Amino acid sequence: MNIEDLTPVLESEQRAGIGIIGCADIAVRRALPAIKESPFHLVAVASRAREKAEGVAARAGCKAVAGYERLLELPDIDAVYIPLPNSEHDRWARRALEAGKHVLLEKPAVPREDSARELIALAEERGLLVMENFAFLRHPQHEQARSLVADGAIGELRSFNGVFGIPPTDPAGIKYQADLGGGALWEVGCYPVRAAQEYLGPNAQVLGAGLTFDPQRGVDVSGVALLRDGDGVTANCSFGLSHSYRSTYDLWGSEGRLVLEWAFTPSPSARPVLRLQQRDRETKIVAPASDQFLGVFTAFHDAVRDPGLRAAHHHELLRQAALMARIRAHALGREPG
Repeated sequence: MNIEDLTPVLESEQRAGIGIIGCADIAVRRALPAIKESPFHLVAVASRAREKAEGVAARAGCKAVAGYERLLELPDIDAVYIPLPNSEHDRWARRALEAGKHVLLEKPAVPREDSARELIALAEERGLLVMENFAFLRHPQHEQARSLVADGAIGELRSFNGVFGIPPTDPAGIKYQADLGGGALWEVGCYPVRAAQEYLGPNAQVLGAGLTFDPQRGVDVSGVALLRDGDGVTANCSFGLSHSYRSTYDLWGSEGRLVLEWAFTPSPSARPVLRLQQRDRETKIVAPASDQFLGVFTAFHDAVRDPGLRAAHHHELLRQAALMARIRAHALGREPG
């Protein structure tokens, strides 16, 4: 037997330790179950209120920490997931990077291009990863769609049309509070915008954008953005917080059309349907069931372990932040800032 076969392998060498900053609903409902199935070892969850952290930690089987800074001090945490209100993302991502932790930020990562550049520069300076959580992209239906388009199933792509709307919820909720980074563009508009970038060229322009505001809440509750790339492919992105539920996008080409009926938030057990329309026939393609949150934590762990994978995630975060800032500036008649 080779002597190397007798060398013990530490768990820390196999599985990176992760902590969660904040006990938001998305963390409890979707992230925790996914992390337990992922390559990560869940070390701790933190809340400003100890009782809340203890309640979540008891269900997750990990440490409870009162205070975000204390979690960042734990030596066995290599990476953190941050599902805090949007207004807190930049601040806590910086602190985590300064503490030597890799960062997965819940979408939207940051609202400005300069903030994205600064976070990426800090991460790269310290040999770390900062990644934006668009979990829907990890569902296999999107790889199926990209493959069909690349194989010419709909001919040459002419346009993308994406829609994400959800019914009104508690008016006191975070998504309706402007000072916490709420609003339809950040909450739901980022989904079709991010999906469109899978099909547009690298230099997408904003041709038009508009936001409808609730005068009492002072926050946008619906909107639309029209984009175009250098090849003339357009993208129409509609979104809102005052609509019946709709989560779809379609790709229209010179010889057909591809429709994803449940594009952004399918449940882990769902098998979304893609409809390929070609001349006088329609083909239904059933995607496999998949936990897209497990997919994103697996991809995050891969990039934590492999520095060669990080540049692509940094590029995607910056591209999204820059385009979203331009959309909002266009809608408000301002310069991006």
